[in-house]
Amino acid sequence: MSKVGIFGAGWVGLVTGACFAELGHEVVVRDVVPAKIAALRSGAVPFHEDGVPELLAKNAERLSYTLDVQEVADCEFLFVCVDTPPTYSGDADLSRVWTVIDELPELHGRPILVMKSTVPVGTGEKIRVGLDQRGLEHVGYASNPEFLAEGRAVRDFMNPDRIVIGAFDVADGDAVASLYATIDAPVVRSDVHSAEMIKLAANAFLMTRISFINEIANVCEATGADVVKVAEGVGLDKRLGPHFLRAGIGYGGSCFPKDSLALKQLASNSGYHFQLLSAVIEVNELQKRRVIGKLKRHLGPLRGKTVALLGLAFKANTSDMREAPSIVLASRLLAEGCEVRAWDPVADGGQLPKGVEIVSSVLEAVTGADAAVIVTEWDELRGLASEEVRAAMVSPLIIDGRNLLDPEHARRAGFAYEGIGRPASLTDVSPERSLARD
Repeated sequence: MSKVGIFGAGWVGLVTGACFAELGHEVVVRDVVPAKIAALRSGAVPFHEDGVPELLAKNAERLSYTLDVQEVADCEFLFVCVDTPPTYSGDADLSRVWTVIDELPELHGRPILVMKSTVPVGTGEKIRVGLDQRGLEHVGYASNPEFLAEGRAVRDFMNPDRIVIGAFDVADGDAVASLYATIDAPVVRSDVHSAEMIKLAANAFLMTRISFINEIANVCEATGADVVKVAEGVGLDKRLGPHFLRAGIGYGGSCFPKDSLALKQLASNSGYHFQLLSAVIEVNELQKRRVIGKLKRHLGPLRGKTVALLGLAFKANTSDMREAPSIVLASRLLAEGCEVRAWDPVADGGQLPKGVEIVSSVLEAVTGADAAVIVTEWDELRGLASEEVRAAMVSPLIIDGRNLLDPEHARRAGFAYEGIGRPASLTDVSPERSLARD
């Protein structure tokens, strides 16, 4: 087994470290934030991700956490797992990546620097030059992008669709591949540029599917079709498949928004206008705001109304609120003069704008509310259309931003209900009906 150094104790870094430890490797996780390292040493995990706390505890004897970069000097593999957020121009901010390169200790033998962070195509070539200029010609380099979905990251690491490895030297690629020897998955070997592009292209294609089905949903609303049935029929086509064909209020998270901007800017910097990706980004931004129009159709002017936002994380089973639709919705509702209450079972709501009231239960959120908006597909919300909730609300109106509920069940329970891309009866879009109480 090998000794693996991880730069960055964030989501990617800890998932990678925990899973490599589970595979039997010795892992050293290095970060520059003292509080984060202290928490990890005490057994606390700084985010919500199923399976990670258990793996860290189970493999504690193979895991260590440090602020001292010298403690990774004897590692055979050095994985870069730091953030690459977008700059104002849309380019990926590689400052943390270059900080890792600048702070590398004196290294001996043939250690391999492995890029897990998502970076623009061409980054590996620049880092290779940077390593050489530092006198680290003996340090290998490989691109090994991650394809982890939040909420199921451990499963994705241990049972991946594929493992992508791009290297300048074949032997370095072989060495990185050996780390995954016990995982049964296809290994895609390529040059570094192609490995970098595979990650960006895969995410761009998934985003395209999401924006496509959301556009179809909007046409369904205009024509009376049901996007859930449309997606079912389309997804059964073996050429297409059902994945990422669920209409909703748009994507968010740590990867899709920044990766789409990075790829768009990469194309622009190379002299190419990526029209399709520009449209995908625009559709996603507009989709988040369509909820406001739905609320106005039912309630009229929103000033003075109380709206409950149910779910804050960008998706279920994670605490991540980066680029979450809830942030946009909360900001727009406040701008319309609404009182906004928000609930989530995991996310703390710290990224919401000032003025939003964070509450601890669904019932507290909907009590006295004029409308409830399902923002995140938490299982706890599947029973929202209940007599208790109906009685607690000023007007029994549910805007289902994730098509989580059965429309007919919600209507039979006495709610005005509107989903995404699903037929709404004339009574549902009438303010008189949605404000009526039995």
